[in-house]
Amino acid sequence: MESAAPLTITRPPEIATASGNTFLCLVRFALANIKRRPERFVLSVLGIALAIACVTVVRTIAASFAITGADSVTDVIGGAQLWVVPAAGVHYDTAALALVADGPASAITVVPADWSAVRTLSGTTSVNGMTVSVRGNDSVAAGHAAVGEQLATRLGVGPGDRVVIGGQSLVVDLSGPGESATVSTDLAHSVVGDNGWWTITAPEGEQKRRDLAQIFGAATGLPTTTDPAVQPDRNGSGLIYDTVGGVGPLTFEQNFSALFSGKVTGSTLGLISTIGLILGFVIAVSSFLAAVAERKREFGIMSSIGLADEVLYFFLVESAIVFVVAYLVGVLGAGAAVALVIPGIATVTAWAQAAGMVAAFIPAMAIVGALIPVHRLLQQRPVDLLGGR
Repeated sequence: MESAAPLTITRPPEIATASGNTFLCLVRFALANIKRRPERFVLSVLGIALAIACVTVVRTIAASFAITGADSVTDVIGGAQLWVVPAAGVHYDTAALALVADGPASAITVVPADWSAVRTLSGTTSVNGMTVSVRGNDSVAAGHAAVGEQLATRLGVGPGDRVVIGGQSLVVDLSGPGESATVSTDLAHSVVGDNGWWTITAPEGEQKRRDLAQIFGAATGLPTTTDPAVQPDRNGSGLIYDTVGGVGPLTFEQNFSALFSGKVTGSTLGLISTIGLILGFVIAVSSFLAAVAERKREFGIMSSIGLADEVLYFFLVESAIVFVVAYLVGVLGAGAAVALVIPGIATVTAWAQAAGMVAAFIPAMAIVGALIPVHRLLQQRPVDLLGGR
């Protein structure tokens, strides 16, 4: 007897052997299926895009607050190594867009030799109908106001112009990128009282030491911490924040900004956005399950001629197309919403950071979204798929 010829599985010409051609064919198959059921594609994209937009908006706000937190604390500390806040603490004033002291500055009477201690009065006032952060410092001459560039933009003033603070007309001098107007100590005292803080600079050559807070704390009797989440004891005399002696890879400014971001992501708004993202994923999986149910016979034929792998690849490609389109629609819609509704908070940088964070989840969601329906499909024998309608 003649031996039987080996069974050869011939792939249709649409599925070429070259990986590049195979990918293009799978893309064409996916697009053809999308054209055949455009309403399902549109609904899936809109459902996922809405969830992505929700997450992107929340993350944009969180990133904006994080950037704001880092910038505001850098504006306060400058080149100092220690920040002594009052017992009442400080807060970020959303109207003034700056950190503001909540109580009188600590009474510091003893400073180690060669150390520099600068008291800054801090509060808010109204300028041209806007709430403005006002600070007092002995380095500013009477009759002048050192205005941050961002505040100058909000007020619409430039160098040499005049602003009225505390009933006095002051000459504007631009100073740094901040959101505060720094005036003479006497004028600031008449506006905000004794509220303020201290910034401490160590002697040259010792500014990178990790025990600066302990040294200054021992000299003044004030408690110290490297964690910006720790709040001062309201019954105490104040608290020393150590900006150089922290443990871990993050700087004090980064840890401080994380507090701002965490307030948003840990709020009810952050919880709702997470739930929305989960619902978007469920919508995608449901859509692919429905597509599998409709095309059982077609995929049964493909599996029976040895193209089971192509079934998996097909759904991966179609899933990727759906999620990529939904991602673009979602992040662009979120950017437009943020720009229209809260332009004063969000920035392009914050939106880009949020979009990048959301993009990190898309590949995993697309793969899992395709694997769940395909796994259910491949658990059945090709003959069972061919027998169903």
